[in-house]
Amino acid sequence: MSAPQPSDTKQKIMDTAEKLFATDGYSVTSFRNITSEAGVNLAAINYHFQSKEGLLMAVLHRRIDPMNQQRLEMLDALEAGGAPDVESIVRAMLEPALRMKERFGVHGEHAIRILGKLHGDPAGVPDELFSDLFKEVFERFTAAFSSALPGIPAAERHWRLHFVIGAMAHTLVTSLKLEELTCGLCDASDTDAMVERIVVFATAGLTAPLPASIPGGSGS
Repeated sequence: MSAPQPSDTKQKIMDTAEKLFATDGYSVTSFRNITSEAGVNLAAINYHFQSKEGLLMAVLHRRIDPMNQQRLEMLDALEAGGAPDVESIVRAMLEPALRMKERFGVHGEHAIRILGKLHGDPAGVPDELFSDLFKEVFERFTAAFSSALPGIPAAERHWRLHFVIGAMAHTLVTSLKLEELTCGLCDASDTDAMVERIVVFATAGLTAPLPASIPGGSGS
């Protein structure tokens, strides 16, 4: 039997860490848990990832980068055809994320659960690690929405985009709970319908008139 290659060991470590971070949480998962489950030694983890944060980011980049690349490719295609409308930009931002489970199966579900647990983890990770994952996407889509929503003040656009991202994240993490609560009336497995619903919902929120209490709103 041939000896395991370094690339095989690295993948095994990431697969194991991904599963444990998703099921148990990042802060409570130790290197000992990972080495025991993966059948590797601590030196291998230190060699490939240097630190626990380094391992976490490798795990997330492996799933998040392809999703973000698809987002940017969709936005590039829209902008190549002229000035895209709000709904098209919303779709480019949300659909790749909502299809993570379709694209990566259980690994996509793991990535979603890791992100969900990190946001609710008081120990947490430094904010710059999340910036590293999403900085380019955030900047590109913020600029696109700025062009598509010239009548909405910058602060209001940021709030609305914040709400849309929150709706997306909540949908990704809790859609199965909605199916249970509605006794199957809401089908969490129907990704096509879910995408259409959230795109319509988010577009309406982003393009809504300014509240009367906001400077420039209907009551001003």
